[in-house]
Amino acid sequence: MEETLLLIKPDAIQRKLVGKIITRVEEEGFEILDMKMVYLPRKDAEEFYIQHKGEYFYERLINYMGDNKIIALRLKGKNGISRLRELIGETDPKLAKKNTIRGDYGLGVPQNSVHASDSPQSAKREIDFFFKTPLGI
Repeated sequence: MEETLLLIKPDAIQRKLVGKIITRVEEEGFEILDMKMVYLPRKDAEEFYIQHKGEYFYERLINYMGDNKIIALRLKGKNGISRLRELIGETDPKLAKKNTIRGDYGLGVPQNSVHASDSPQSAKREIDFFFKTPLGI
């Protein structure tokens, strides 16, 4: 069993897709270990996405995520990281397959409805970020 992180992004919250996304995650056999809704202040968004600093999309991503409500879920499942990445689909919803979360609900980049950890190292860092450190202080 492997832990991973899923973020439900502001566009999905605003379009009332939270229940649909959580249902899909649970139907895939993931166990929700912890969940919280938080505002992600800009400074925390910058820290969370530090690996993308300097990328062409960084500022747009930070503006989108910063000071908006998101939902963080700590999940557990067999081969959790790779299975969740498969369930959410490609980053760009136009390239994501149907019956993936981004393929079905994503609007574009960064409004692709969800974020998921992409490696065991990222999962640990991201879970610690949302569940072991205070945000917005």
